[in-house]
Amino acid sequence: MPPIVIIAGALAILLMLGAGIALVMTGGQRAVDERMEQFVTTTVGVDLPESVDTADGPDMADRLDKALSRRNMFESIKERISRADAKLRVSEYIILVVICGALGGFLGYVLPQQNSWVLGIVGIFLGLRVPRFYVRTMAKRRMQAFDGQLSDTLNLWVNALRSGYSVLQSMEAIATELPAPVSVEFERVVQEVRLGLSVEQALANMYRRVPSEDLDLVITAVNIQREVGGNLAEVLDTISFTIRERVRIKGEIRTLTAQGRVSGWIISLLPIALGFVLFLINPEYVSELWVREEPWIFPQIVPCGWVVIGFSLGMIGAGAYAISKIVNIEV
Repeated sequence: MPPIVIIAGALAILLMLGAGIALVMTGGQRAVDERMEQFVTTTVGVDLPESVDTADGPDMADRLDKALSRRNMFESIKERISRADAKLRVSEYIILVVICGALGGFLGYVLPQQNSWVLGIVGIFLGLRVPRFYVRTMAKRRMQAFDGQLSDTLNLWVNALRSGYSVLQSMEAIATELPAPVSVEFERVVQEVRLGLSVEQALANMYRRVPSEDLDLVITAVNIQREVGGNLAEVLDTISFTIRERVRIKGEIRTLTAQGRVSGWIISLLPIALGFVLFLINPEYVSELWVREEPWIFPQIVPCGWVVIGFSLGMIGAGAYAISKIVNIEV
């Protein structure tokens, strides 16, 4: 049986198994979720036809997403999606991962001149990592944008407090005046407080979505002020100055270490890319690295080529790790 058929069959079985488990887990609906949806779900300016029955509850996709989100094994996926502010459900993310894995395995198998099941497996592994890499990159960019706007946010917050606004009214001003992602996060805080959560819980939820060290200082200051009192505007003004200095120093360090980061990426990816190109040009020559034939390290078990590949990947990983530690300077 051709390897591509085996790979496709395995992916199809995995997909059907995951869908079956998800459908089994979509049995019940929590009363709290249904009650919260009465307040969160709004239809502004939309007139539904009388023939549409809105009492049927959420559709299958919503129930599947809620069932997956309540499982601990999918909690990390939900957290990554929320940090990236991606418009994806947990179920949609899982389906996207399966599709990318299947596509990567297919391309890895058919691209070489001679079909290779080894590159098919590598393509599956790389394809499965693509959605996670995309979500992580989006979350990192969003975090950097949030940190860059936090100083201006605190300045507006301080001015609003000195003008006589309360803490919640100041957050509403931030949600109205400033751009995303700061405005989006503070708007969520205001909405959660209006739905019955305390300010401390709403700020803790924002910190889980945006785990910034500077934001942790701000949240700690707000919580202490609400417990023991004090001049919150003065404390936030001091924190704003500290954050501005940290951002300035981080920018200077990032500029000085840019060459080292680029060198690390080139040194790490160049051998892998070169090996892939050589395999596309002459697969018989490169495939000698992983064929099970002489010379052997352990007779009839581990050929010498496997050791060479493992040692090379280990050295590449060690070099990339060392360079990342050298250029990663904490402030």
